Amino acid sequence: MRPIIYQVAASLDGYIAGPHGEIDWIVRDPTIPMSMYRTTDTVLLGRRTYEMTLQPGAPKWPKGWRIYVFSRTLRAEAHRDVTVVSTDAGAVLRALRAESGGDIWLFGGAGLFATALAEHAVDRIDVAVVPVLLGTGLPVAPGVERTRLRLAESQAFPSGIVTLKYEVDRAA
Repeated sequence: MRPIIYQVAASLDGYIAGPHGEIDWIVRDPTIPMSMYRTTDTVLLGRRTYEMTLQPGAPKWPKGWRIYVFSRTLRAEAHRDVTVVSTDAGAVLRALRAESGGDIWLFGGAGLFATALAEHAVDRIDVAVVPVLLGTGLPVAPGVERTRLRLAESQAFPSGIVTLKYEVDRAA
């Protein structure tokens, strides 16, 4: 099975976006390795995150990567460069994991993460904790059930960002 890895930046108080969706608080640190680009060939996005990637100046995905956008409102014919998934997210996640290939990067969407976690489809959670307190906003994991995690790796960087890699404990 291919792993699904949720990789996200979060404030110290556990938010992935401010109260109006802002992410301007995320510090870029060139010393943090971007290893996901070497091992990934498929990306999963929620609608709001996908729409952010369409903004001018947003980084583009490498050629050959498959992009899946989970949305009940986007029309597939208007977004032909991605696969729009509007029903049965669990079946799509199971099918993607069963294929051969590289890692599957759940890039964004707290709701999508919660859905994938409920489907037992998330294998690892990588959080880059940014040294800022937002006080309110979009939480890392809204509405998820209790899930045990095992710390696999942690590392601190000069910017004050701490990366944490947790494996989902399926035995718990």
